[in-house]
Amino acid sequence: MNQSPENFDQPDPCAELTELAGSLAHEIKNPLSVIRLNVELLEEDLQEIASPASRRALKKISTVKRQCTRLEHLLDDFMQFSRLRRLTLKPGDLNDQIEQVLDFYGPQATQQNVEIVRYLDADLPGIMLDSRTLQAALLNLVKNALEAMPDGGRLEIRTRVTLKGVALDLIDSGCGMDDTTLLHMFENFFSSKSNGTGLGLPTAKKIIEAHGGLIDVQSALDRGTKFSLHFPTPRRI
Repeated sequence: MNQSPENFDQPDPCAELTELAGSLAHEIKNPLSVIRLNVELLEEDLQEIASPASRRALKKISTVKRQCTRLEHLLDDFMQFSRLRRLTLKPGDLNDQIEQVLDFYGPQATQQNVEIVRYLDADLPGIMLDSRTLQAALLNLVKNALEAMPDGGRLEIRTRVTLKGVALDLIDSGCGMDDTTLLHMFENFFSSKSNGTGLGLPTAKKIIEAHGGLIDVQSALDRGTKFSLHFPTPRRI
């Protein structure tokens, strides 16, 4: 018996485009790495020449290196963003996830004179999570908090039970965000930083939502920022 066309699975054009874009980003990284390597070799050669022309050339090389680094970060973030698919959710401990991230950033926080204060609920119920991707989101959020406090401050981390599940609060005493940044912060490629890729926060939001959760932000200039991540407990997934 013949099957009508609608009985066949149709390809998802958006998924195919995303996959293509991710592959393209990967292909761009290879020649970019070659460019960066050769620029660094050229820089080494010029450093051995003491002349006004070589000093001018070294300044231009420094600019090229900075832009290579920016492009590499952009491509890394874009590849992570484009490759996020259906997650493999397993029972896990949210406290353990954030503890690992804070331990990772501990040395940097100490160097920046940022005090990390942990109020983690020892009786916090478990949630369904994909450890690798969830940690990627948490790493981005803690990184943003530290960047907002270059001259020191306080980062408070709380986990708590809510009516619908559990929540994680990240509260920093940093520079805060203006209304424009708050309005557009989760838009792809929007960034208030000169060296930002504009994909970190959209990716984090996408990951949280893929866990069945949501992210809420409160911020004020010169007063700090609070990110609240809400996750359902297993019985609600």
